[in-house]
Amino acid sequence: MKNLLLLSALLLCPPASAEPVSERITWLLDGTTAAATVTLPEGSGPWPGVVLVPGSGPTDRDWNSPLLPGRNGSAALLADAIAKAGFAVIRYDKRFTGPYAAANGPLLSGKLSLRSHMEEVSSAAAELKKRPGVAADKIFALTNSEGAVHALNAHLAGEPEFAGLILTGAPGRSMGALLRGQIEAQVSPLPQGKEIMAGYDKLVARFQAGLPFAPEPAVPQAINNMVAGFYVPANLPFMREFLSADPARLAAGVKAPVLLVIGGKDMQVDRRLDGAPLEKALAGNKSASFAYPADADHLLKHEPKPREQLVPLLVQNNYNAAGRELDGEALKVIIDWLRSRSAPELKK
Repeated sequence: MKNLLLLSALLLCPPASAEPVSERITWLLDGTTAAATVTLPEGSGPWPGVVLVPGSGPTDRDWNSPLLPGRNGSAALLADAIAKAGFAVIRYDKRFTGPYAAANGPLLSGKLSLRSHMEEVSSAAAELKKRPGVAADKIFALTNSEGAVHALNAHLAGEPEFAGLILTGAPGRSMGALLRGQIEAQVSPLPQGKEIMAGYDKLVARFQAGLPFAPEPAVPQAINNMVAGFYVPANLPFMREFLSADPARLAAGVKAPVLLVIGGKDMQVDRRLDGAPLEKALAGNKSASFAYPADADHLLKHEPKPREQLVPLLVQNNYNAAGRELDGEALKVIIDWLRSRSAPELKK
């Protein structure tokens, strides 16, 4: 009987493959072109599947951003490593970034919302399920940062109901509170830090009250410009929802297995401010687990410098620098968790 169980486990989670095969694909989504890369292990399956969900802003399928230098994206590295471990992986572009951004832009203007982001997650999962050899009942989400909101929304709506979710660099505060905290971390060392934050709070309060934009004199131009961007018609519907989106509240409704990963060198979210609320929200989920790899940054890259030497803005500019590698501890936690949830018989 034990041999039969082991054989069943190996069929669902085959031995590591030396050379995964990748294919770029597209599909239509609400009149726009969605694009992704599917990476499959060697062989014919069946393979459990993983949907990599990008984080905030114009982040592409590889978790690169045109706002930051470098092209060594963590999602491409994750896809290769996870596929070698025996999983089929899809990583997709948000439709307003990547090669189809120019064509999609006018079609998406004024239509971006939590729902439209959720539909990207759902459609990517559906495309992965179509691939021959993919075990459609074993599809997991692996998210970064804001991506947790969109995958959690998809899961709670059953579009799809994931076999489990891995939330990396996930906020435990509302997205508005997280954004405020990130700005405060950058301006608090300045002599006018308190005045800048008071001005920022006024800007956001005006936006949330539906009042027109008016710049705050005490606030740096870059922050005034950022909030002015909330009012751009293409962004407005999404930003109204986004600031109040609360990943911890969403996570509290999840019964499926969840793995939370926040790195010790993550300068975007914080183990105490974000990890603690998420642990509390998931306290009733007996299949939830938590990992805090000491040297992983926000995008799961290995960061050897002590945290006290890291400056948030400089760290972001180094996220995708050439030669940076995934943190070994974080990667092991993720792959071990995926294997245990795909083939629980291996634990017997």
